[in-house]
Amino acid sequence: MPRVFERYQDIVPDYAAFEESLFDPLPVHLRVNQLKASPGAVRAALEREGVRLRPSFDEASGLYEAQGLDAPGNLLAYYMGHIHPQALTSCLAALVLRPAAGHRVLDLCAAPGGKTAHLAQLMDNRGLIVANELYATRQVPLGHTLARLGVANAVVTGYQAQEFPLRQRFDRILADVPCSGEGRFRRRREHSRARSSAGKIWMTDLQRKIIVRAFDLLSDGGHMLYATCTYNPLENEAVVQYLLENREARLLPIDLNIPLEPGIQEWEDERYDRQLVRAARFYPHRVDSVGFFMARIGRP
Repeated sequence: MPRVFERYQDIVPDYAAFEESLFDPLPVHLRVNQLKASPGAVRAALEREGVRLRPSFDEASGLYEAQGLDAPGNLLAYYMGHIHPQALTSCLAALVLRPAAGHRVLDLCAAPGGKTAHLAQLMDNRGLIVANELYATRQVPLGHTLARLGVANAVVTGYQAQEFPLRQRFDRILADVPCSGEGRFRRRREHSRARSSAGKIWMTDLQRKIIVRAFDLLSDGGHMLYATCTYNPLENEAVVQYLLENREARLLPIDLNIPLEPGIQEWEDERYDRQLVRAARFYPHRVDSVGFFMARIGRP
C-alpha cells in the first residue's frame, strides 16, 4: 500500500476505499472542443470507429470517459482538434471559474494548455486570455495545443507567476500552481511507489507568493481559482489561509453536480478560517480521476 498517504487518514473520507482506488488504472477522459465540433457529432463519429464514450458530467459539457481507448492522441479527431485528452477534475477548473465572452482572463501557469483552451471555448474565442508559462520548453507544446484546438483569443507570455507584472487587471484568473502532484499517483506496476510531498514543502512559499500576486491582479468584483493536484493541506487550505490573512479576499461556493468534499477546517496543529469549507477536494474513490483541490476566490 502507498504508505505516504497514511498521514491523511483523518481527512480523507472512507480512507480504505481511497487507498484501494489507487490500484485502479486512471481512466481516459476526453473533452470535446466545441470551438471546432459539437459533442453529439464527435460522439457519433468516435462510436462509429468503435470508441465507446460515457458522459462524465452532462452532455452539453462535452466531457466523456473513453472506454477501451489507450491512445487518444492517435485518433483523427485529435489531430483535427475536435477532442483533447484531459483529466476530468482538470476540466472542472474552467467550469468553476466560468469566464464569459469579452472577459480579460489570465492563466498564470498555463502549460500544457488544456485548461487554457477550455477557457477559450467557454469564452467563444472572444475577449483576451493571457497564457503565461515561464519555461520556453513548455511554451512550445502550449502553443501547439492552442493552435490545434483553434484558440484565437490567447497570447503567450513568459513571466514568473509570482512576479507577473501588475500593469493590467483581469476579470478571471486561473492559478493552477506547481505542487507535489500527489493526486496523480496510481499504482501502475508492482514496485511503483508514491512520492511523499515532505521533500517539496519549499513549494508552499512559492504557492503563497503566486496566490497573493494572482489576487493583486484581479479587477474589483473579479474571481480567481487556486488549484492543485495534491492532497497536502499545507499546499491547499494553508495557502488559501495565508491569502485570507493578508488580503481582503473571500471564498466563493463551488457548485458542481459531482461528488466533492469541502475544504478542511484543521490539520495537525493548524486551524483554518471557516470560509475554507467553500473550497473543494476531489478524491479518486469519489470521482475516478486525478485528485484535486480548488478554491474559488473573489475580490470585493
